This record gives sequence, structure tokens and C-alpha cells, in this order.
Amino acid sequence: MSSFIIYPAIDILGGKCVRLVQGDYSQETVYNDSPLNVARAWEEQGGKFIHLVDLDGAKAGRPVNDVMIGEIAAQVNVPVQVGGGLRTISDVERLLSLGVSRVIIGTAAIEDRAFTEEVLGKYGDKVAIGIDARDGYVATRGWLETSEVQAEMLAKELASKGAETFIFTDISRDGMMQGPNIDAIVSLAKASGRTVIASGGVTKLDDLKALSEHRLDGVGGAIVGKALYTGSIRLTEAVNAIR
Repeated sequence: MSSFIIYPAIDILGGKCVRLVQGDYSQETVYNDSPLNVARAWEEQGGKFIHLVDLDGAKAGRPVNDVMIGEIAAQVNVPVQVGGGLRTISDVERLLSLGVSRVIIGTAAIEDRAFTEEVLGKYGDKVAIGIDARDGYVATRGWLETSEVQAEMLAKELASKGAETFIFTDISRDGMMQGPNIDAIVSLAKASGRTVIASGGVTKLDDLKALSEHRLDGVGGAIVGKALYTGSIRLTEAVNAIR
């Protein structure tokens, strides 16, 4: 429970490594034409676990870049976790068979509870539940819609169904370089009694240090995207500082 992992993020859109601002597909910056090269670079710089998002998949409601994701999983020596458009057991099984260590269920956790409970029952700790919240309520479909479901209630319910890991994003902070919403992250970890990985808003090394101070509360790591690409956080330095 007490380890803290930094997850460098690679968002794949149209086969390239990009970043979006607050999930807006019209606000896209391409950082690299080869997500595989980016993954190798993060591993070389000390990344212990790589976070991949199939943005095309999130939009389509099914994995789109799975061949590329399989290539990345095969060619780096650290585990990878993948989210984006996972709605069926067969899609989950396909990604796991390609060497992915952990799949992330997002929208389906709200919209298809039977599927979510089946995946948790079958794969347990190989599944993370992605909870993206706006003002405490869960947002779905690539953040295009906000549901009536409170994030903490969802986390409690799914923890009782076998969820071990949650990835929590406060949408208002994502890509805005304003720092993470630590109170909300810790609150979700305490409410669920499970490991929560923070996502969105990590801007500088101090943000990671502040989050890692809550590892005993269940904050098990942080996903870092834009800050790595702009150079405001250097991965090797961050990994060493948190150790």
C-alpha cells in the first residue's frame, strides 16, 4: 500500500503521441510521431509503469490502436496500463493477451455495471477503474457528458465488487498545469479503502512530493503527462526524488 509510482502518460491519437487540453479533441498538440519511441524513452529515464490512452478508442467505444499498444507492451520491459474505449470482455481479453498488465475501465463503469462487475470478478487487480470527475460527479464519454453519480459513491460500490485500483482525474485540473486536487484524491482513497492513482494537474516535482506524502492514505501514484512533455518535470529526477 505504501509504494508510490510515477506513470508517464502516452496518449495515442491517429497513431501519434498527443496531448489534449481538458479532453478536447480540437485542442491537440502532437509531441511525437512514434508512441513506441516515447515509451522506450520513458523506460530509459526510469519509468516503472507506463500509462497508455487510446484516444481514438475512447471516442469510438472500442480499442482502435491495439496493434500499436501490443507492440509497445512487447518492446518495453516495464508494465503498461491501457484505457480508452473498453466496453466488452473480448476487448479486455485481447489487450491482456497482447501483454498489457492492467486495463482501465472508464465510461463503462457507469454505463454498463454488469460488464464492469464481470471484468472485476474475472481479472481483479488487472483492472483499474478510471473515475473522471467534474465537481465531484463522474463524467463519461471522453468527458463529453457528466452523470448523476458521485465519484466517492461509485468508488465505494466498485471496491465492494473487487476493484483494487482507481485512477482519479479532476477534469478541471487536467492539462491546465494548476496542480492536482489533493483533497479530492485523498478523500476518494479513504472513502474506497483502495489504492488511488492521481491523474490530471501534476505540474511540478512538488506536486508529486505532496501526493506521495499521502501514500499511507492510499494514494499509490500519479500519472504525469503534459509536464513531462514540456520539460517542467524531468522523469529521472522525479523518480529519484520520490524514492
